Amino acid sequence: MNKGFVLWFTGLPCSGKTTIAKKVKSILEEKGIDTELLDGDTIRDYIKNKDFSKEGRNKHLRYIAVMAKLLEKRGVGVLCSFVSPYRENRDFARSICENFIEVYVKASIEECMKRDVKGMYKLAKEGKIKNFTGIDDPYEEPLNPEIILETDEETVEESAEKVISKLKEIGFIEEGYSQEEEEEIKRRLRDLGYIE
Repeated sequence: MNKGFVLWFTGLPCSGKTTIAKKVKSILEEKGIDTELLDGDTIRDYIKNKDFSKEGRNKHLRYIAVMAKLLEKRGVGVLCSFVSPYRENRDFARSICENFIEVYVKASIEECMKRDVKGMYKLAKEGKIKNFTGIDDPYEEPLNPEIILETDEETVEESAEKVISKLKEIGFIEEGYSQEEEEEIKRRLRDLGYIE
């Protein structure tokens, strides 16, 4: 069984958390690593939680941290993509997950506003959405994240590669050959008559 881990992607709304997490998930699955993506919008839709007060967010993120811990314990690579604006919630997740890796998806609020296809920032500025992180609710930047992704400057692929490199560095991905490289090696060994 693989050793489970939790990648906790945090950052302002529209900073690129879920886009990068999906790319990382795809790469990990190609490597045969069992993964699960827990995404803020998707989870909230399932559990019908629309409480964006500080208390509501705290409760919601504690549930997510416990889910991540249970999956991690079973050898799953868990990718959590949540704004998670308060350090106390991320610290709680870190305290209960054995292999917690905080990924700060850093982007300026101006860049996040440009990427906002749902128009949430505009609605928040108009006062139609309350407690919106970055507008009328704070985002507490991570103090010592294991990974910082500068999504104002990096492509999705570059950010995903930084995450994969870190997972290799700390031993959650074994160095080896890609599927294509293995096939090429087998073909050469067959051509040389070493294998059939």
